[in-house]
Amino acid sequence: MKTRSVKGGYTLEVSSSQSKPRALLSVTDKTGVVDFGKELIRLGFELISTGGTATALRDAGLPVLDVSEVTGFPEMLDGRLKTLHPLVHGGILGRTEDPAHVAQMAEAGIAPITVVAVNLYRFEQKISGPHTLEEAIESIDIGGPTMVRAAAKNNETVAIVVDPNDYSRVIDALENNTIAALRLPLAAKAYRHTAYYDSVISRYLTEKAGEDLLAAETFSLGLRRIQGFRYGENPHQPGSLYVDPLAGQGLPQGKLLWGKELSYNNVNDSDGAWELVGDMPAGGCAIIKHGNPCGAAVSSDLGEAYRQARASDPISAFGGIAAFNEPVDVAAATAMTEKGNYLEVVIAPAFSEEALAIFRDRSGWGQDVRLIEAALPSDSRIPLVKGLRGGAIIQMSDEEPESQWKVVTETAPSEDLMEALRLQWKIVKHVKSNAIVVGTSTRLLGVGAGQMNRVQSVRLAVEQAGDAVKGAVLASDAFFPFPDSIDTAHQAGIAAIVQPGGSKKDADVIARANELGIAMVFTGYRHFRH
Repeated sequence: MKTRSVKGGYTLEVSSSQSKPRALLSVTDKTGVVDFGKELIRLGFELISTGGTATALRDAGLPVLDVSEVTGFPEMLDGRLKTLHPLVHGGILGRTEDPAHVAQMAEAGIAPITVVAVNLYRFEQKISGPHTLEEAIESIDIGGPTMVRAAAKNNETVAIVVDPNDYSRVIDALENNTIAALRLPLAAKAYRHTAYYDSVISRYLTEKAGEDLLAAETFSLGLRRIQGFRYGENPHQPGSLYVDPLAGQGLPQGKLLWGKELSYNNVNDSDGAWELVGDMPAGGCAIIKHGNPCGAAVSSDLGEAYRQARASDPISAFGGIAAFNEPVDVAAATAMTEKGNYLEVVIAPAFSEEALAIFRDRSGWGQDVRLIEAALPSDSRIPLVKGLRGGAIIQMSDEEPESQWKVVTETAPSEDLMEALRLQWKIVKHVKSNAIVVGTSTRLLGVGAGQMNRVQSVRLAVEQAGDAVKGAVLASDAFFPFPDSIDTAHQAGIAAIVQPGGSKKDADVIARANELGIAMVFTGYRHFRH
């Protein structure tokens, strides 16, 4: 044993012939770390640790060497400075298969570290609850990511473990002398770990700084996998569900109360239903099929709201997704389980115990139905990412600012028609473009979705509405380029129209509406959805 003086009044003892392999354990999530430490000691390792991890290991009776004993410096600066030292990072980064590295390490008294178990300060959890900016900053880990990245870089000789679920794999590999094959996958996982961590911090600070997220030179979106699907849209496509830690509450944070896990298509349609019903007035029910609303209604009686929504298109509603913006009660559960009904998913802010009992008691009908409890969507903007071959396009979610609607025709809509226009305007936002919806102040009657021209969408919507179209209103997600759609609407019996305006032919469209006695309102905002 030889001694060497270091700054700070410490005398450091360094073994000239390190006989035991070293493992450094410094974790925030201490799940399984004591058992991991016991197994490492059984395999002949010497443990190095910091702070709370060292305490947990010692409390379990394990021998532990403090990092300060290795570095000769105490933990300082309120814990900001612990592991950032050459005697730690040299041990992690030194290539023990390189004679030059080995010689330099021996000269500096650096012992190699071959296992590093680190997971990071809980930044995500801190910002998920009430906090100050200062508290968020203090929750940013520095030493941890540095050790993780160093160990992952030197994966030829170092095993980096960031997930407690991997402890048993590492012990098995060490015991069976197969650790060399495991180091690279562990390193890849480690870089995913730090990339996610940094992406959450960078996005949080960007927003706190008041900068435009989509004007920044790079865009980093950290997503955490919470479910694997059997497949994606089609059986040959893999798919998974991820959660965005900065997007607030949504469907991914929902709780499955009944039924099996959702599929990719279930989640996609459920999100559409949940977003639509979140925009609707209280007592709202929305039914989605293949990404488009096939029914929507509002009533003080949720059972009636469902029946009216289903009546919009009973054929499409079969096997659809139903969402409510109020807790599902007995009336709603009874309506949904009546003969002739079948739903894949039902989503609501809550379900009464009596309503849950109805679904369970009628399991012959609803054995495949999934009941999801989730917080209603907020109107905060979130980034929407669409992958492209070779890149991606990103936009913020469609949250319409407060606007002043403008009546542009000689005929003004009555208060009842205006209420109908407001509801249908909320619904059309959730229909694939070119989008047209027809309805009243309480329900959706007809939908024209995804057509290549707006006239065809109008025809489809009024045709689906049938005789109920007379005196109803029509909403269009974008402007009318020509007056021909106004003629089609008039022939069907439409009384009022809401649309964004903005066409070069607005004057012609307004003039035709005046000639036909149709009231028209401009909103100033378009709602394309592709």
